Amino acid sequence: MGPDRRSVLLGALGAAAGAVLAGCARESGVRVPELVIATGPPGAVFRGIGAEIAALVQERLPGTEVVTVDTNASHDNLYLLEDGNAHLGLASLDSTLTHESEIAEGGVLNAVGRLYDSFVHLVVPDGSAIRDLDDLAGLRVSVGSDDSGTEFTARQILRETGLSAETVLMDQAASAEALAAGEIDAMFSLTGLPTPAIADLAGERDVRLIDLGGTAGTMADAFPESYFQATIPATTYRGVPACPTMSTPNLLLCRADLPADLVFEVTDTVYRGAARLSARRPEAAQINVRTGISTGVVPLHPGAERWYRENKPA
Repeated sequence: MGPDRRSVLLGALGAAAGAVLAGCARESGVRVPELVIATGPPGAVFRGIGAEIAALVQERLPGTEVVTVDTNASHDNLYLLEDGNAHLGLASLDSTLTHESEIAEGGVLNAVGRLYDSFVHLVVPDGSAIRDLDDLAGLRVSVGSDDSGTEFTARQILRETGLSAETVLMDQAASAEALAAGEIDAMFSLTGLPTPAIADLAGERDVRLIDLGGTAGTMADAFPESYFQATIPATTYRGVPACPTMSTPNLLLCRADLPADLVFEVTDTVYRGAARLSARRPEAAQINVRTGISTGVVPLHPGAERWYRENKPA
């Protein structure tokens, strides 16, 4: 996150968030005045699903004002959580694993649970000469917004494969608009299925997804705890066939100093509300108690851990 943007975000949220954490320390149970959830950028699943989770939590905790913060996604959210300016936030596992001290025992970050997986998209116009990753060499490519999960993963891919491209930083909605206008040659997106920006783009013009099957194998070998070979189904975007790629899990994170009873209520709300969430956000269909505890080395918050223990699947 650039220093100017980070200062603005911290200044805007600091007083309110500090008051919430102070309130959490003073009061037991779920009597907190405000709960700040860090979400994502325009055109991204993080923003949409974050808003839906916030609505469910608000319904569950009517005495708490639940506030969503629009951000650049994973790394942005991790910084806000670490600085105490958000209490809950969405982040991809690969980004989270780079914050080793914060997720270590005694660190400031815990997990509520695993939600759904994000898939790497590499999108080009249908008439583009780009056929594989190597064809990006020297071309203008959006790698997502600053401090987003997309940026982190795209740069990991470029670094691991030794590919050099002219990278630009744009959020998903801006990337889709730039691709349609011919201002960039391709766009990366790490997101759930379907992502609104790409779905809207595919609804207006013909686009293609680049096969990243070989790249997925390379990345899974290099980072086996973060990346997994996957396929974007043919039914995801209008006129776009199935495409091999790679995925990484997304987590709902929280500050470790939140009260256990509060996190228990949030966990219960999210996992019991999964059917309602999926009715509005298709990717939420992946949310379930069986996979919720699969947060890798990221420790579960004691409140979430208690919820899973009391709600073991039959």
